[in-house]
Amino acid sequence: MALAPLAYAGGGLVLLRVFLSLAPPLLSLLVRWWRSVEDGLHPYHHYKVPRYDESLRENPLYRRAAAYISSLPSLEDSDYANIFSSPSSSSTRTPGGGDHLSLRLEDGRTVEDSFLGVRISWTNFSDAALVLRIRRQDRQRVLRPYLDHVESVAEELEHRRRELRLYTNCAGGAGRRWTSVPFTHPATLDTLAMDPDLKGRVRSDLESFLKGRSHYHRLGRVWKRSYLLYGPTGTGKSSFAAAMARFLCYDVYDLDPAHAADGSDLNALLLQTTPRSVIVVEDLDRYLHTAPGVGLSGILSFMDGVFSCCGEERVMVFTMNGVKERVDPAVLRPGRADVHIYFALCDFSGFKAMASGYLGIKDHKLYPQVEEAFQGGARLSQAEMGEIMLANRGSPGRALKAVIGALRRQQWDLGAEATTGSPLQAEEEPPAAGKDGSAGNIRKLYGQITVRRDSRGGFRRLFRRKSNRTEK
Repeated sequence: MALAPLAYAGGGLVLLRVFLSLAPPLLSLLVRWWRSVEDGLHPYHHYKVPRYDESLRENPLYRRAAAYISSLPSLEDSDYANIFSSPSSSSTRTPGGGDHLSLRLEDGRTVEDSFLGVRISWTNFSDAALVLRIRRQDRQRVLRPYLDHVESVAEELEHRRRELRLYTNCAGGAGRRWTSVPFTHPATLDTLAMDPDLKGRVRSDLESFLKGRSHYHRLGRVWKRSYLLYGPTGTGKSSFAAAMARFLCYDVYDLDPAHAADGSDLNALLLQTTPRSVIVVEDLDRYLHTAPGVGLSGILSFMDGVFSCCGEERVMVFTMNGVKERVDPAVLRPGRADVHIYFALCDFSGFKAMASGYLGIKDHKLYPQVEEAFQGGARLSQAEMGEIMLANRGSPGRALKAVIGALRRQQWDLGAEATTGSPLQAEEEPPAAGKDGSAGNIRKLYGQITVRRDSRGGFRRLFRRKSNRTEK
């Protein structure tokens, strides 16, 4: 009988040991069961984003979340959206308009969004706070990536809505050497009279550049891109650079190397530029040999030296009016000029694109004559063609006749340049009338000159004689 208490105590210890070994799994199951019950009763978790903190300072996340919500397609379809006009400058608006308008969610209303397949909603509370609602089962997987997404989109929207600036460098002096004005150039990639395939490739290249930060960093390269635009004057190189800046929503730095004392000064100017900018150097071929103090080595260092990595997300644009084959190959290599684009004089396809934009016509009965003139080798620059159409924009027919006249005059000039010697004259002079003054058989010779394009692309003179006979 004395051993009975010991047996009970040993049995109790065994049971306690078994219980303790099973307790953690049981507790875990119990906690998970309770959470499932709680989630069933309250399936959503709410996060409040106040507009101001305790010190009445604005919460940056609220501003970005409000900007993000205003861009949601579901808000445009909502019956509870308010429309506001922003005080942004007209320089930031696209030709289609509407960029200065913004939508805001009405007080007390909710708008839906989706991210990674998860439905999310935002609610506006008296413009004092925004409440984010997300399912509890999705919050750990989605919450932080979604907030990063909201901030990224909002930052891009703010960047595109800001006023663009045009900077130019001043000669000498200390401190900042750049002065700026609002950038109001209206050119866009859509309005340029260029080959559509070429514009599409440039657009794709720029979009790839905008999204390529991680790719550039993974390759150990500076996040910048450079373009060489070359061709005759008046073919739209400067307008193309402006259109690129508007597409990227980047500020423009118009750099004049003649105002730099030497290569070091040129690099100092580069250091004072900001990221997300287009740096334009026009007439590069002229500066390669005539820029005092800078020279070829200074230009090369500026294009792809150590200082060029001091700042990212830059696009450099260099223009030349000459032939690129006459330029030192070191200037043209990738890294200094990644993309080369030739701007030719306006041909018939370019003419039709300009006529559609300037005159609002797709076809005209005079188009065959215009095409014939182009096929004859005549060319006009886009600037000349645009001026003719602009001056005659009230009458498409008059504008086309003026274009045909300008092309034919150039054809004549080309024919005259191909001819040597004295000006074109008739082969024979008409003989004088007889002394007796009688009206006998008189043969009059007239030299008529026509200029035709031969099969080899040159021009030759043709003389035709006409004779008139009169009977006595």
